[in-house]
Amino acid sequence: MSTPYPFTAVVGQTDLRLALLLNAVSPAVGGVLVRGEKGTAKSTAVRALSALLPQVDVVPGCRFSCAPGAPDPACPDGPHEPGPGAARPARMVELPVGASEDRLVGALDIERALAEGVKAFEPGLLADAHRGILYVDEVNLLHDHLIDLLLDAAAMGASYVEREGVSVRHAARFLLVGTMNPEEGELRPQLLDRFGLTVEVAASREPAQRVEVVRRRLAYEDDPAAFATRWSGEEQDVRARVVAARALLPKVRLGDASLLQIAATCAGFEVDGMRADIVMARTATALAAWAGRSDVRKEDVRQAALLALPHRRRRNPFDAPGLDEDKLDEILDRFPDEEPENDPEPDPDPEPEPEGPDDGGPQDGGPDGGDGGVPPQGGPEAPQAPEAPAPDDAPQTPDSPDSPAPQPASQDGAAPEQAAVRAAEPFRTKMLSVPGLGEGASGRRSRARTAHGRTTGAQRPRGQLTKLHLAATVQAAAPHQKARGRTGRGLVVRKDDLRQATREGREGNLVLFVVDASGSMAARQRMGAVKGAVLSLLLDAYQRRDKVGLITFRGSAAELALPPTSSVDAAAVRLEQLPTGGRTPLAAGLLKAHEVLRIERLRDPSRRPLLVVVTDGRATSAGSTGSAGAMGPAGSAGGDPRALAGRSARLLQAQGVASVVVDCESGPVRLGLAGVLAADLGGPAVTLDGLRADSLAGLVKNVRTASDTHRRAA
Repeated sequence: MSTPYPFTAVVGQTDLRLALLLNAVSPAVGGVLVRGEKGTAKSTAVRALSALLPQVDVVPGCRFSCAPGAPDPACPDGPHEPGPGAARPARMVELPVGASEDRLVGALDIERALAEGVKAFEPGLLADAHRGILYVDEVNLLHDHLIDLLLDAAAMGASYVEREGVSVRHAARFLLVGTMNPEEGELRPQLLDRFGLTVEVAASREPAQRVEVVRRRLAYEDDPAAFATRWSGEEQDVRARVVAARALLPKVRLGDASLLQIAATCAGFEVDGMRADIVMARTATALAAWAGRSDVRKEDVRQAALLALPHRRRRNPFDAPGLDEDKLDEILDRFPDEEPENDPEPDPDPEPEPEGPDDGGPQDGGPDGGDGGVPPQGGPEAPQAPEAPAPDDAPQTPDSPDSPAPQPASQDGAAPEQAAVRAAEPFRTKMLSVPGLGEGASGRRSRARTAHGRTTGAQRPRGQLTKLHLAATVQAAAPHQKARGRTGRGLVVRKDDLRQATREGREGNLVLFVVDASGSMAARQRMGAVKGAVLSLLLDAYQRRDKVGLITFRGSAAELALPPTSSVDAAAVRLEQLPTGGRTPLAAGLLKAHEVLRIERLRDPSRRPLLVVVTDGRATSAGSTGSAGAMGPAGSAGGDPRALAGRSARLLQAQGVASVVVDCESGPVRLGLAGVLAADLGGPAVTLDGLRADSLAGLVKNVRTASDTHRRAA
């Protein structure tokens, strides 16, 4: 077994280390979610924490880590006879992103259960993590149904496995730690709320701290055992402090004044539900125990708020987690502390972080990058609040603060480039879906064969049986009972009789936006409305678990502003910064979409795409398509722009790409070019007003593809 990096050798990352230690003192706090960029010691610190936890006594031979003094009555390996236990280190169990449901919760031997009535159960990772740490790296990339199972077990302290009337229950109490990079997508607000604490981490920008990070990491890699020995004294001190804090925790008094501070803070920040109040109370109590005190003070409540509330204040994926510390201080100042009772022991009031050699100086960082101080709780800067568009008849003058600064016209006579404008207020959109039945990642958009959903049939399993279709299994076994020598009441079932249930649910898609940013879209009211519509579709994509990508075209070329990603908030930032102006190279935008979809089809062949083209349909420039091979000689710059756009659209239609055109044309006179483009793409066109859920009236309920058209023609 390799020597882990010492926890006390992690340089900086004060909030991260404190949050982990508070959960070690009081697992009831509810775990930690660590958010931050890559290379910031997230995984290193979590994996090092297990060495600081006290050893646990377990029943010898029990696969579910029952405590000898209080074994689980429902333990599948029980009942356990009284006797001495065996001490072992606390485990750190890691849940891979690609884990199956059976690997997480365990698996039942359905064949033995049907034929013999025996509950043959193989424990999963939840059983392994009981009384230890369960670590989920890249938790935001974990399938939703696995996250639901994981958090349910963490909340109830037990895991339940139900298969066709056969059930097994076992204890599953663990410290849950998740890490994630927000650039790869966010967790749902409901799931964020289930993590007790959250921490934002970032790499230090101080050269001295970064030097110390590199120095310690290189020393560890040269000789891990010697490096760990150097820090063994500090590790032992922190381990002893955790044990002492656990012993003191039941004696810590949470007075009415502290409870009032907690309630006022949660109410003042308009946090939904009561879980935040409970988590803050537990965290403040753990902070007092960690500091060696038997009473909770205002500074404990303040620190608890900074750890427990930022991720609970998000209302949509475009809000950055954070907390206004001035407002927090204002609330707490209105509710002073009670007079502390006499403490039986002196109050050492130590610092909330262990100190090791070289700590406290300017050279403080992390093994993979770190921050020498407390990372900012506000997280990354959020995009500015959207601004509603002005009325169409509102006059705009060059001196108006809402008017873009005048720009000189380009040499080719195209509209000049305009500064970026804010998006209009987002709204609820009608669902756009890809027709047919897919087999992509679980989500909430298009119909698909999934592991969860309504049962639609049965088939022979293609590997390990996960969802038994009981009726089909009995039907397959019934004709062979006499030949198999059945004499009793039990059904003689063979492996070939087992049938897997096929289920239908919803999948997530790749929603690729192709947005016209040319001069014809540059009017302030118009582009604000367009951005508001795209922002609304991005919010819908977030709720339906889609990947998103953003292509913009203007001037003479198209640009992939955001490669396909699960981070819709990153797409919102790109959209907010989008300038406009220049000619309209519509063909270049469509061909760029064709190229992006071709590459994504190789990377993720099971995820079906949905193309959303946001334009007025004009094409005034052939542009630089970059795909002459696909277009032929006419694909080069200088061809007829409209003809090139039509050919590009039909190329996408021939590939079976489901498409919809959002028609941005406004004014009393309409050319209807967006409708022509939609016909070439083989999909519908919908106006900006018609995109709203309350007015669309099912027009884009399902996007028709070229394959549907060919099937009807046949």
